[in-house]
Amino acid sequence: MTDQSPTPESMIAGPGVPVIRNVNWGGLWTLYVKEVRRFFKVQLQTIWAPAVTTLLFLVVFTVALGGGGRTVTLAGTAIPFADFLAPGLIVMGMLQNAFANSSFSLLVGKIQGTIVDYLMPPLSTGELLAALCAGAVTRAFCVGATVWLAMALWPGVHVAPAHLWAILWFGFLGSLFLALMGVMTSIWAEKFDHAAAVTNFVVAPLALLSGTFYSVDRLSPLFQAISHANPFFYIISGFRYGFLGVADSPILIGSAVILLLDIALALGCYALLRAGWKIKS
Repeated sequence: MTDQSPTPESMIAGPGVPVIRNVNWGGLWTLYVKEVRRFFKVQLQTIWAPAVTTLLFLVVFTVALGGGGRTVTLAGTAIPFADFLAPGLIVMGMLQNAFANSSFSLLVGKIQGTIVDYLMPPLSTGELLAALCAGAVTRAFCVGATVWLAMALWPGVHVAPAHLWAILWFGFLGSLFLALMGVMTSIWAEKFDHAAAVTNFVVAPLALLSGTFYSVDRLSPLFQAISHANPFFYIISGFRYGFLGVADSPILIGSAVILLLDIALALGCYALLRAGWKIKS
């Protein structure tokens, strides 16, 4: 007779009883690494190309337009135009790439039929959403760091941080905001044209008309009110404050607005993913 010790009941989970009762850190980390490796495999397209494009904006506006002696008055302080423009371009590149990363993940799975790779692993809805957003935020900061380094080496541009906490905080809030928008877009979209439409008709206009290239104080009262209704305005204003030490909007109000929008978008994405809308048959 073979001596077989009985299997402890504590090691066997009953039907419907979860084995992982807390956060599945291993699964969350694995999906996050997958998302990071995905855009790093084509880093020439996902990191370096956006950095070069953003740097070209700086070159055009400061060299081709003869902006060497131009200044922008921000909160009563005259700031060289290149120094004013650089932070806005950095965070604009971060926002656009955070959206591009998260809007691609689920959408390509839906189109290619590999969405099961996201739905079958033992990950909760919150863990899936967290990993997707973390990957997008990581790409945003990689692009931002690359653009910042290029601008730091560019003559005539000063991008030394004045308040590092503001750069990291508003960079994180803004990247998370666009990452959540990208997740919601990938849930709704059924083809790449739908995601491109959101990029071209929502993300790009909001980014370009948010004070990236100009101070909203110079606009008429009507367009100032419209600008203050644009969430991108608060992201760029707070991020610019981290470099210049001045901003054209209250920092605390801007932080609170973006934080509340992030929470609302996170809850919306969570509800849609949990319901399986346009994802689960």
